[in-house]
Amino acid sequence: MSDVLNIPVKLADGRETSLSEYKGQVMLVVNVASKCGLTKQYEGLEKLYEDKRGKGFVVTAFPANNFKGQEPGTDAEIVEFCTLTYDVKFPIFSKISVKGEDKHPLYRELTESGVPTTGDGPMKERLRGFGTEVADDNEIVWNFEKFLIGRDGRIVARFAPDVTAEDSRLVAAIDKELAKS
Repeated sequence: MSDVLNIPVKLADGRETSLSEYKGQVMLVVNVASKCGLTKQYEGLEKLYEDKRGKGFVVTAFPANNFKGQEPGTDAEIVEFCTLTYDVKFPIFSKISVKGEDKHPLYRELTESGVPTTGDGPMKERLRGFGTEVADDNEIVWNFEKFLIGRDGRIVARFAPDVTAEDSRLVAAIDKELAKS
């Protein structure tokens, strides 16, 4: 089992836990924001969760306010927004920092894993086009970056923020992990 599963995290309702609660499942860890141009990805993530959760798949959402203040709400406000706007049923965790000096230990482990990012070239170019400084490979580039964790707790893939839940590369990677017992 990977150390990533044992890192303490807190659900948006305040309950202390760790990702070991999902041990044996395939997990997509996503840093999310409610006021981002990519926020509509919640819809696809919820559909992906609903379609595959019976096979042992879970989406875990970690709100973060690291990018231009796009997640200003409280945990309760974030959950209300996600539930009312996108009917999200997957677990939403307490807001954390996903980059910089105060980076949460979970995101330190994820970003320092050395797993290459699929599809990050176009997203980095888009951000540069908006005059946004792009982080190095050990940092989260933007909201909705995704990490895929296998049933054994290993980090197996990383996807750029604009790789959506419908993207064949993401779906194939999830299906490959779900096929493992």
